Amino acid sequence: MNGLEVLQGVQFVTVKGKRLAILGAEDWETLIEWLENVEDAQIVKQSFAELKASHGDRQQAGWLVWDDVKDQIE
Repeated sequence: MNGLEVLQGVQFVTVKGKRLAILGAEDWETLIEWLENVEDAQIVKQSFAELKASHGDRQQAGWLVWDDVKDQIE
């Protein structure tokens, strides 16, 4: 199931005059994962657009050199 399917399966209830959306925990986790993937895809698309604009020059595009930053990752 993907995020769109989860959203289409939301159930609604009204409690004390407020309309609330009800999702199961598993569906919520699927939705969060789907949104993270969408965000990652947007980052990749933007990064490659910047690389293309810099004519393939990774440094000019702002890309970091792995050997310079790998020790900073926990």
